[in-house]
Amino acid sequence: MSTDERRSHVAVIGAGPGGYPAAFRAAQLGMRVTLVDLEDNPGGVCLYRGCIPSKTLLHVAAILDETQRLSDRGIRYAKPAIDLDKLRDWKTSVVRKMAGGLGSLVRAHNVRFLQGRARFEGPKSLYVESENGNDPQRVDFDFAIVSTGSRPVTPAGFSVDGKHVMDSTSALELTDVPGSLLVVGGGYIGLELGSVYAALGSQVTLVEMESHLLPGPDRDLVKPLEHQLKSTFEQISLNTRVTEIDVQESDVHVSLTGSRIDQTSHRFDKVLVAVGRQPNTENLGLETIGAETTERGYIRVNAQRQTTANGVFAVGDVASEPMLAHKATHEAHVAVAAIAGKPVTYDPQAIPSVIFTDPEIAWCGLTESVARDSNIPHQVIRFPWTASGRAATLGRPDGLTKLILEPTTERILGVGITGVGAGELIAEGVLAVEMGARADDLRLSIHPHPTTSETIMESAELFFGTSPHYLTRGPD
Repeated sequence: MSTDERRSHVAVIGAGPGGYPAAFRAAQLGMRVTLVDLEDNPGGVCLYRGCIPSKTLLHVAAILDETQRLSDRGIRYAKPAIDLDKLRDWKTSVVRKMAGGLGSLVRAHNVRFLQGRARFEGPKSLYVESENGNDPQRVDFDFAIVSTGSRPVTPAGFSVDGKHVMDSTSALELTDVPGSLLVVGGGYIGLELGSVYAALGSQVTLVEMESHLLPGPDRDLVKPLEHQLKSTFEQISLNTRVTEIDVQESDVHVSLTGSRIDQTSHRFDKVLVAVGRQPNTENLGLETIGAETTERGYIRVNAQRQTTANGVFAVGDVASEPMLAHKATHEAHVAVAAIAGKPVTYDPQAIPSVIFTDPEIAWCGLTESVARDSNIPHQVIRFPWTASGRAATLGRPDGLTKLILEPTTERILGVGITGVGAGELIAEGVLAVEMGARADDLRLSIHPHPTTSETIMESAELFFGTSPHYLTRGPD
């Protein structure tokens, strides 16, 4: 291959939700792009082993839970017969369809796609080693974008074999439904996957070393979920650690320690380890080009997502927290704009986070706890879904919508929602925070009735004491 043929204006390493949008955007701007990934099509962890397969299964779990709820309203279903092979095939078909669509977009954008493992061999060149037997290739570039994602953390003392001890990747393979499952970790991954297995029939026990579930959202947003999980899970133990794990031929023996643990020794059919993720920044040759990393393994980047290596950018999970697909995509657009010479800065005011449990939890912008701990002047408005007509029709009054406002200007600083469809509703909150909307803007925007989106409007009305459905104003 000639030097001209192997040269790209932009080389993108990793084809996840940060990598492929970067490649496509660069191609749209007329740049010659090479995209490198281990998979045979773009998509990354989010598509193959994360967001998409997990949400596919969570949709099934939500339907199973809903059929049980309907018994209180006079509709009873027989116990569902679960064909695990068909369910697994459906999940796989969703992933395959989306992967194929992205593959078509690679060709449509005229992006050169290489399947393999990339490593910097010099300031302006990559060495791409194929894992399917093809000869290695060299890619010369003017600019590079690193978007290699993250992987599950395996704590000391655990050996993830995918059979008895699973991480989030092997749990999504859904090889079987264990009778008993221990989930280690009370973050969003543990709660989401634990909910899936519980809906499919597992007796789920969850242990978390901290004093509460879900770091990030305010506690009042988490309470409705905690209440629901008490009936969904067999047991939830906080302030609890796994001190020993012994994998037997047919089960796993686990020793637990905690202030409220009466019995230290337990037996489970399987264990799911869900204690977080870590960036994939090893074996990339970053030291070769002078790209610095932090103590936690993230690549250091500036406001344009440029690393300490000239012409090399990093986006997504390898760049910084939060490890969210939509944050990675936004960073990708910033990096490509910077490469194109446009004045651009990564400075989002509201990165939305969503926990896809039942009920869902979503928030963006400033949280009440951060405002309080940072002594930021703020006012909190809470609108309970017990006052929502749509929530009543759904039989789901367990929701809550809250606004965090700047007291003087009445500007929306943050929005939090717990309830059915919270992940869809939070987009309005993101727009409100990003555009600097005031409470009056939300109050005067007519929302359709009956919908749960009205709770955002009524939260603003509650701020002014004009809510027609809830008498208490509600600020702290």
